[in-house]
Amino acid sequence: MQQPAGVILAGGQSRRMGGGDKGFLRLGAKTLLGHVIDRLAPQVAELVVNANGDPTRFDVDLPIVADSIDGFAGPLAGVLAGMDWAAERGHDHIVTAAADTPFFPCDLVPRLVQAAETNPIALAATPDPKRGLSRHPTFGLWPVALRDDLRVALQDGVRKVVQWTDQHGTALAEFGVDPFDPFFNVNTPDDMARAEGFLA
Repeated sequence: MQQPAGVILAGGQSRRMGGGDKGFLRLGAKTLLGHVIDRLAPQVAELVVNANGDPTRFDVDLPIVADSIDGFAGPLAGVLAGMDWAAERGHDHIVTAAADTPFFPCDLVPRLVQAAETNPIALAATPDPKRGLSRHPTFGLWPVALRDDLRVALQDGVRKVVQWTDQHGTALAEFGVDPFDPFFNVNTPDDMARAEGFLA
């Protein structure tokens, strides 16, 4: 497998933070999006941001691609946008990361690639005392070859990531949660305060 391209999913509506772009919120010396870029860029061949609306609001030296499915169809629409962009660039896989998750592992991509040796898709996961493993569906390795299948699924109304991935065989790359879950994401002002504590 060639080195995957990276896609930062920033297309959500951020309702619990009062709307707007969560990725622009400052955490320490950088924005949330800046933290994500710094973690993902060294792990991928090239990087793109999936976001809707006016792309000029992003002060980053990266291409911005919008969903091709109307109506804020969720993370899968961002995955599809990333797949379409990657196909044009000659990549056979993408790795996605959420724009509001500033502490995800610096070995995310190689661990996902290793997990995907037996399945076409790999998702990140962490231990969960109730469910055994908790999947993090915005952190995954996706083969670009499945983009037309995903397009049809979205047009048919599929919105839950695992509803689609479970149809294709999905491996899990398990990460530890010490000293905290690296896939902790910022949804509320209280979460932002916790992130500042983690950063400190």
